[in-house]
Amino acid sequence: MTKIGIGIIGGGYMGKAHAVAMASVGAIFNTELRPHLEMICASTPVSAERYRTAYGFDRGTDDWRVLVNDPKVEAIVIASPQETHRDIAEAAFAIGKPVFCEKPMGASLADSRAMVAAAEVSGATNMVGFNYIRTPASQYARQLIAEGAIGDVTWFRGEHTEDFYADPQAPATWRTTGMANGTMGDLAPHMINGALALIGPVTRLIAEVETVHEERPGGTVTNDDQGQMMCRFENGAMGQMFFSRIATGRKMGYVYEITGTKGAIKFDQEDQNALWLYRMEGDEATRGFTKILTGPAHPDYEPFCQGPGHGTGYQDQIIIEARDFLLAIETGKPIWPTFRDGMEVNQVIAAALASSTSKTWAEVAVF
Repeated sequence: MTKIGIGIIGGGYMGKAHAVAMASVGAIFNTELRPHLEMICASTPVSAERYRTAYGFDRGTDDWRVLVNDPKVEAIVIASPQETHRDIAEAAFAIGKPVFCEKPMGASLADSRAMVAAAEVSGATNMVGFNYIRTPASQYARQLIAEGAIGDVTWFRGEHTEDFYADPQAPATWRTTGMANGTMGDLAPHMINGALALIGPVTRLIAEVETVHEERPGGTVTNDDQGQMMCRFENGAMGQMFFSRIATGRKMGYVYEITGTKGAIKFDQEDQNALWLYRMEGDEATRGFTKILTGPAHPDYEPFCQGPGHGTGYQDQIIIEARDFLLAIETGKPIWPTFRDGMEVNQVIAAALASSTSKTWAEVAVF
């Protein structure tokens, strides 16, 4: 086993999740590389010290450059706002350090393309954080599709819907300013990533994106509340996706339905330890969707629990990401999703925003 010094930039919601993941991944997955919480960076010295103490880091700083250039920081996790991603990643890659970056990569498609270019010139390990597709249930869904269990996929429907801004009187905050913080920048990337993972590349689409509540207490809303799109996948399948932060009653509506020539699959993140599978076989009278409860027979479940149906949770998805990042560093081999995979999500989002403006079908650009 080899110790590796970890630096995390951003100590808030996701910074904490990654700190907890790095502190526990070695014990759960018996990784060859064992993370050491070396340094955390926050916006002020006071908050950096608070996070350092709370999460167990050796040191804290309010300057990300100090963290990136510190020789004891051997791998970097970016969990700071999108507009900071590009500069941090480029600086880290320039000195050959591995980088894990939370989604979405950068504040724009141009940012993500520049980050991919820097990563590929450097040759350093790079990954982007899409945790929901890593549940044992969704990993099993990918496996079933790849094995042909439901035949050729003909149709996909996906959504990522939540209701944290369903109340029109909820006050304006940083979330209501700038497109990177709107629904297409915040929620849509998760389901688009899921669609790409499950079905494959999107080639063209037509979309609508809108702001429903243009004024909120404390300010004008400058980004989007919801969006929808129809699309075609490279394999010929039809697709529909919907994204919303004003979906009343929805708390974690990461949902997909997939239809194939021999069966179908359904999943809802609010019941993340179950997958519904239909097989077009046997007596018609007994056919129907079967609820599969995840257990040790499914990908990445057993390290957390030996009991079927006991379930995994949100933090476990982040721990699986940490295992993948460490394995990529250890082996020197790319593990999905790389920065290029993250950029492909941003290319779909850029096409959707362009389509919403032009009111026409748009091709998804290839970089």
